[in-house]
Amino acid sequence: MATLRIRLSLLLTYFVFAILLNSVGTVILQVIHTYQISKEAASVLEGFKDIPIAVVSFIIASYLPRLGYKTALQIALGLVTLACIAMPLLPAFWTTKLLFLSVGASFALVKVSVYASIGVVTETKTEHASLLNFIEGGFMLGVLSGYWLFSAFMDPAAPQSSGWLQVYWLLALLCAANLALLSSTPFPKLVLPPTQPLRQDFIAMLQLVYKPLVFVFVLSAFLYVLIEQGIGSWLPTFNNEVLRLPNQLSVQLTSIFAASLALGRILAGVVLKKLSWYLLLNGCLIAMALLILLTLPLTRNIALNADVSLFSAPLAAYLFPLIGLFMAPIYPVINSVMLSALPKVQHAPMTGLIVVFSALGGTTGSMVTGYTFANFNGQTAFYLCLLPLSLLLLSIGLFHRQSKQAPV
Repeated sequence: MATLRIRLSLLLTYFVFAILLNSVGTVILQVIHTYQISKEAASVLEGFKDIPIAVVSFIIASYLPRLGYKTALQIALGLVTLACIAMPLLPAFWTTKLLFLSVGASFALVKVSVYASIGVVTETKTEHASLLNFIEGGFMLGVLSGYWLFSAFMDPAAPQSSGWLQVYWLLALLCAANLALLSSTPFPKLVLPPTQPLRQDFIAMLQLVYKPLVFVFVLSAFLYVLIEQGIGSWLPTFNNEVLRLPNQLSVQLTSIFAASLALGRILAGVVLKKLSWYLLLNGCLIAMALLILLTLPLTRNIALNADVSLFSAPLAAYLFPLIGLFMAPIYPVINSVMLSALPKVQHAPMTGLIVVFSALGGTTGSMVTGYTFANFNGQTAFYLCLLPLSLLLLSIGLFHRQSKQAPV
């Protein structure tokens, strides 16, 4: 029963942070209208989210086992509850930056704690991969819920309205409820090696990068998140400005991307029982490239339709987000392969590296896509994803080879 409550706590905490983290695309669209700022200025929100993730993970990941995963999760939920309350009380672009700064710093604690806790409550590699995919699937369901939650507070007739900020009262309530559940859930104690100075823990985390398998892995994680965030953060704006859809409908149709990611991760858990992870990921990457090449030409010369609805949007609005279906298995699979190769006591520092390089990839992807979107067009911005996608295909090949040749 205790293990079940821990898993539920981890899932619900991850679910709430999924809504907040992946609201950045929706919020970019809204702040452009509400606060009348440029795309380049709005693109920094991804940095305010991701850079704190990288910095906090880099500094504290190796210390978290000693702080305690439960304590770290409690701190994160408490901080984000306060940040959500500030959004409607102090409506301004700087408050939005502060929110994502808080969400990013807190998620660094959450992700390291959740990933490391999975290693504590599972016994085998198969069980670890299964629970990790389940948690990541729940994360994507949170992302999906977030799009509809935010759109419910948006006014399509007045894009500049600040009424969408009221959603943060509900999000603050969800965070507080999760904090209460987590506080009442007992966590097992992790058996740690003899205490050593924090500096040595930090150095030990950095030394992991020198291992060929780990180096190729963090490169793959960086490239994957660069692609995912480049698309996910700018898809609402793409729908609004390229496909000529109202802001509320643009956000609602972006939920197809999140739904595809969630479904893809659930299906991956079934497919991986019958197919090699390497073959699956190669097939997914090739399918992603084909979908980009076949779908983006359909987004040109879209005529404005004042009566457009959820069921009458251009075909590309439904097809392009399906890229999430093929993108979905990549991140949890490579994470599971990497973590399963390590002793459980090293899961926290390794997860710290995962979060650092994922955050750097997310910031890079969003800012490059935003710059290209503003200075060229949305189609060019998304075509540009083919470059990191090709590099990811190569890096996963190297990762597969290293995972077979050399133990960590």
